[in-house]
Amino acid sequence: MLPWKCPGPRLSRRRMLQLGGSTLLGLGLPDLLRAQERTPRKDAHADACILIFLNGGPSHLDMWDMKPATPVEIRGEFQPIATTVPGVQLCEHLPRLARQMHHCALVRSLHHSVNNAHAAAVYVGLTGHDRGDANVAIAAGPNDYPAIGSVVGMVRPPEHVVPPFVSMPYITQEGRGGPPQPGFFGGWLGRGLDPMFVLRDPNAAGFGMPELSLGQDVDARRMIERRNLGSCLSRMASTRQLQDMNAFQARAFDLLTSPAAQRAFRIERESATVRDAYGRNIYGQSVLLARRLIEAGTRVVSIAWAPDANATWDTHGGNFTKLRTELLPQLDMAVGSLLGDLHARGMLERTLVAVMGEFGRTPRVNNNSGGRDHWNFCYSLMLAGGGIKGGAVHGASDRIGARPSLNPVFPADVIATIYHCLGIPADLELRDRLNRPFTLVPWGNVIGELVA
Repeated sequence: MLPWKCPGPRLSRRRMLQLGGSTLLGLGLPDLLRAQERTPRKDAHADACILIFLNGGPSHLDMWDMKPATPVEIRGEFQPIATTVPGVQLCEHLPRLARQMHHCALVRSLHHSVNNAHAAAVYVGLTGHDRGDANVAIAAGPNDYPAIGSVVGMVRPPEHVVPPFVSMPYITQEGRGGPPQPGFFGGWLGRGLDPMFVLRDPNAAGFGMPELSLGQDVDARRMIERRNLGSCLSRMASTRQLQDMNAFQARAFDLLTSPAAQRAFRIERESATVRDAYGRNIYGQSVLLARRLIEAGTRVVSIAWAPDANATWDTHGGNFTKLRTELLPQLDMAVGSLLGDLHARGMLERTLVAVMGEFGRTPRVNNNSGGRDHWNFCYSLMLAGGGIKGGAVHGASDRIGARPSLNPVFPADVIATIYHCLGIPADLELRDRLNRPFTLVPWGNVIGELVA
């Protein structure tokens, strides 16, 4: 028997998790219900999203939009190969993705205004809100527009007790030792809607999440007692710090007593064959773990493919060597295996997969060991599953891949399309903890040609 009992009706664990992520953050139950009324789940194409973010700026000309008829200083070193979609080619170092192209769509006419700072470009790429170019790193902050996963986790909470939004394996810095980049956090929705960050290597021997295990001196009964006490204390929270703390505690209590969440992280239960197919590296195994989390009921998983903005896809020097020997084989194994795996399991139809970066690379190869520099004026991305038309190609670039020549789109349009597939209107109005109204992507237009 508890020594002290909080008055009021008993609430289910799942309902407490929803309230912990909404009411405590100042969003209010009426706001949450209003948001859900404008989100007809029966019309959603997708229930979940895996966002693979190639931080640094992947070269569209050497991956998605090759120009084999141009001079070598434009086309580079790679050759195009046929895909399962007639007339659509990819880079020769993406053979597995080429075999999955009938499930995928390409956008080849993206552009925006940010060419210099990665952080500003990442922010526009992930939220659709353009801060404009900047020469200084603008760190993630409480007034940022929220990440896709934060919005989806709040408006469409999971059906089971699992983390609604997970990000891994890094919190990408704006340059080594720099501040964390924006676009991955809860922003004005509050820190309680930040993702659960998994900052361990799933490829490492003995990978696990000990935080999701009860200590030897704590049994389930004691956890429930602590939860009930915490629920009562949370009603008295007034400061933002207390609100955030109580929201984190609410989420932690649920995860500690959730077998589904604990099972999802046991990647060692996958066969060696499956693990090998995804690639025995931190990114391949993170993508495999993402599939396990989505299978358990998590709504959004984002993969940050860089410890810092300059570490991987920012190929100012040695572009072709790095792509050929490391980046493209790893991406091809991970995403090619993911798409095949989701399709075989009957999950692809309800899972949206997005592979994107913050911009592309220059049409002309530089003299820095064959590198390419930042290029925001035209770049590409790939979408698959979750209501996306397989085999579609939207837009086109000019002869050298420098500017859109057909159907140009902005990142806001891509974000609006992702939200649309997840059953969330881009003009949905949400309120922050000061009750200020914000519209998700007011200038984003759904790319209708991509939606099935």
